[in-house]
Amino acid sequence: MLARIVEAIDPARDDFIVEIGPGEGALTRPLLSRTEKIEVIELDRDLAARLSDERIRVHQADALEFDFAQFPQGMRVVGNLPYNISTPLLFHLARYAGRVRDMHFMLQLEVVERMVAAPSTPDYGRLSVALQARFRMKKLFNVAAGAFRPPPKVESALVRLVPLERPLQVDENLLRKAFSARRKTLKNALPGIDFAALGIDAGLRPENLSPQDYARLSMNSIL
Repeated sequence: MLARIVEAIDPARDDFIVEIGPGEGALTRPLLSRTEKIEVIELDRDLAARLSDERIRVHQADALEFDFAQFPQGMRVVGNLPYNISTPLLFHLARYAGRVRDMHFMLQLEVVERMVAAPSTPDYGRLSVALQARFRMKKLFNVAAGAFRPPPKVESALVRLVPLERPLQVDENLLRKAFSARRKTLKNALPGIDFAALGIDAGLRPENLSPQDYARLSMNSIL
C-alpha cells in the first residue's frame, strides 16, 4: 500500500515535498527513495526527534497553526492526516492553495466523500464547497483498515487536490451561515439576499447550490 501511495504521488528528485504528521516515518522513508530531501511537520516531540536525518528537515509544530507560506511556490504537500483534526486542517491548508502544486492525503473515507461530493447529494456541504472552490479533487483509491498499525475502526482513502488556475472567491462566513441551516430554504437560511436578481431560486436549499453559485452569492450578498 505504501508503494501504491508513493506511485500515486510520483515524486521527482527535485520536488519540494512537505509531509504532515509523519509519525514513525512509514511514508517518509519510501518518499526519500524518490526525492532528494523532505520537510516534515510533526507535533510529537519524541517522534520528531526520531526522524532526524540530513535529508529530513523536521518542524516540530502544530500543522493547524503552521505558516506554510514560508515554503516555496510549487510545494507538494502529503500526509496521513490525523482524523480528529482533518476538517479544520483542510480549511487551514486551503488558504495556501496559490502556493501549492498539489496535495495528496490519506483521510477517513467519509471525509473524502464529503470533499468530492456533488451538489444535492447527502455528503455535499460546507467542506465540499470550500475546497471545490479552490481545488480540483479526485478520490484515488480506498485503503482498508488492515493497512494500518493499529487498525482504525474506519475505512480510509487517498485523495488528490490540485489548485484551480482560477479559484472561486467564496465567503466563509456565508458558507457557515448557509450550512448551519441546510434544511431551510435559501430565503430563510440567508435572509437579505436578492436571489431573484442573481437568477437563483430562493426556494432551493443550501445543499442544492454549486460552488459557482456560492461565488456569485459572495460577490453580491449584503450579509
